[in-house]
Amino acid sequence: MLKKGDIVIISAVLVLAVFSAAFAFSRGGGETVTVKADNETVYTGSLYYDRTVKLDGNTVVIENGSVYVSDADCKNQICVNHSPITKKGGSIICLPNKVIVEIE
Repeated sequence: MLKKGDIVIISAVLVLAVFSAAFAFSRGGGETVTVKADNETVYTGSLYYDRTVKLDGNTVVIENGSVYVSDADCKNQICVNHSPITKKGGSIICLPNKVIVEIE
C-alpha cells in the first residue's frame, strides 16, 4: 500500500516528466532553412549556421538562429520588411521574384 509521501513523490515525478516532454517537443524540428527560387530549391541548411544566400533580386541572411531577407529589387519590399523567422513553419515569400524562405 502506498503512503501519502509516496504519492507526493510519484506525483512530483509525473509532473516533472510532463513538463520535460512538453519542452522537448516544443523545440523539436525547425532546424532546417530551405530557400526556393522559381520553385527550385537553391539552398538547404542549418538554421544555426550563419550564411548569406544571394539570388537574382534577393539576399537571404541566416544568422543567430533567425532568417530574414535583407535586400530585394521588388517594388513593395514586403519580404524585406517581414520580421525575421525563427520557428518551424515560419516563411517569408517574395511573390514578384518567386522566392520562398521556410524553416522546416
